[in-house]
Amino acid sequence: MKHYYLSVLLFFSSITAELCSQNEALSSTDAYNQYKAISDSMAISFPEDDIKTFRRTSFNETQLQNYLSMHFKRMDLLSQIKGHHVFILNSYLHSGNWFKEIGFPKESIKSYKNFFRYYKRYEQELSQADQKGFNVMRFFAHGILAENYANLGMLDSAIEQHHMNMAFTKNLDNIYYPSALNNYGLLLYWHKKELDSALLYFKKAYQLTQSKFPTHTLIGSIRDNIADIYVEYGSYEEARPLYDLNFEFYKEAINERTLQKDIPRLVSAGSQLVTSNVYLNKLVEAQQAFEALETIVTSQENLNLINSESRMEYLLAKECLLKKQNNLDAAYAIAKHINQYADSMHKVAAITDKRWQEEFNDVTIDRIALNFKIDQLEKENKIKSQRGKLRFVGLVSSVFILLLLILFLSRHHHLVNAKNKQLLAEQKLENAALKVKQLHSEIKSKERDLSDFAINLTQNQGWTKHLADQLEAIKLARPEDREGLLESLDQDISNKVSFDSDTQEFFERLDKLSDAFYSKLTTSYPNLSKNEIRLCSLIRLKIESRSIATLQNITMASLNTSRYRLRKKLDLSENVNLDTFIQNL
Repeated sequence: MKHYYLSVLLFFSSITAELCSQNEALSSTDAYNQYKAISDSMAISFPEDDIKTFRRTSFNETQLQNYLSMHFKRMDLLSQIKGHHVFILNSYLHSGNWFKEIGFPKESIKSYKNFFRYYKRYEQELSQADQKGFNVMRFFAHGILAENYANLGMLDSAIEQHHMNMAFTKNLDNIYYPSALNNYGLLLYWHKKELDSALLYFKKAYQLTQSKFPTHTLIGSIRDNIADIYVEYGSYEEARPLYDLNFEFYKEAINERTLQKDIPRLVSAGSQLVTSNVYLNKLVEAQQAFEALETIVTSQENLNLINSESRMEYLLAKECLLKKQNNLDAAYAIAKHINQYADSMHKVAAITDKRWQEEFNDVTIDRIALNFKIDQLEKENKIKSQRGKLRFVGLVSSVFILLLLILFLSRHHHLVNAKNKQLLAEQKLENAALKVKQLHSEIKSKERDLSDFAINLTQNQGWTKHLADQLEAIKLARPEDREGLLESLDQDISNKVSFDSDTQEFFERLDKLSDAFYSKLTTSYPNLSKNEIRLCSLIRLKIESRSIATLQNITMASLNTSRYRLRKKLDLSENVNLDTFIQNL
């Protein structure tokens, strides 16, 4: 009954809370429309499909604050949108990718984890086509999650994501399984420095890609990774042909995502080929490779398509070749140029990192202040719009709770009285049961005493018969023999009187000395008779069987019978010695 009242109270409280929150909760349609409106406002300066939106340097401090504030606000609306599963999943993916690209790995992790939670919950409501389409996105999400974890030093979580990705893509007949193997190899190579294990995964990915997707640009990436491992081991002879293959491959290969040639990888492959030939003292091949590379770099520089990293690789390869050719003046000039170029890159990176760190701190503070302001405004609006309703609901709630309290106290008083009556009845039953138990115990004790009395009576009857037989023998004896028989009878009677007196005294002392043993024995085996308890005590004292028979005034056959019955009552198996068992009690 108590639980019933509490359930009613909780139900009423939930209804009250729902009434109070009706005006502040948005409908799914309203939330969806607000999300779209915020996105349209954000897209005026930073369209979601524009590459600049995914670059840190595209934002100044004010732009970043505004963009983040609107982004967080629209992401909060996703929990109130119902039914638009594909839209919501894509929103989480976009958020995770954007945060990753601009350098906020923790926020990226949150978005991707929300994506996986939502997908797991609503997967069955997606069409087959949508599920198939999200297979690619799930692959990328696992990979980016692993990369974020690795960048934060959370290698166990990164490894877990890679294993999940390999298990997920293994049964998909596409490029993503070898790509997942390659990505896990990169984690082992870059972060854990486990070169043998990394090489094992790279080779497995290479075999799969070579057999099923030989023209995909992934094969070039895997070749490059394998060659880099060989360079780590100092095996330039094994690395050089792989760089050579890549240099020729990237001259023609078109990247599947950008649909353009991958110039950074082409320059990197050429630079590595030049360097490998130099280390192997193949200067002719190194010069030929460098001339081809120089032509590519010059043409791309004219188009302004060479990034700083590619240019640095090219310059390092040129310096290495010039040193090996003993062209020290030219090598020194290139080295000087490299140092100046590197210093310039470091300064730009340092300035950018400092500016972004300051902006990130400002954004964090502004977000907290903005959220606080929003909460404050919402609370004020809620108070204004709900004040009258809350007063009414509070009054009704107070009356209802008061009624429930009165009913509960009345019911509680009734239950207490009923419980006391029940306890009293149970106490009486326990007393009656205790008395019955005591009566049973007394009956058992009387039964044992009666049994002992019957045994003594039987023994006395036997001795009386023996006495009668002696008297009959005296009557029938010759006069000259009667004197001897009478003396024998007199001696037997004296012995009997003396034996009974001594035996009685012995057993009285035995009972006193064995009081604790008797108590333990009767507790464990309450069905033993008095004579059987005394027999146990005599055995415990290690008295011989013949002496025990004499003390109990019985024959050896009767003693053996008593021992057999005692074993049965003690529930001893045949392989247990009676004397040893009793002496160990």
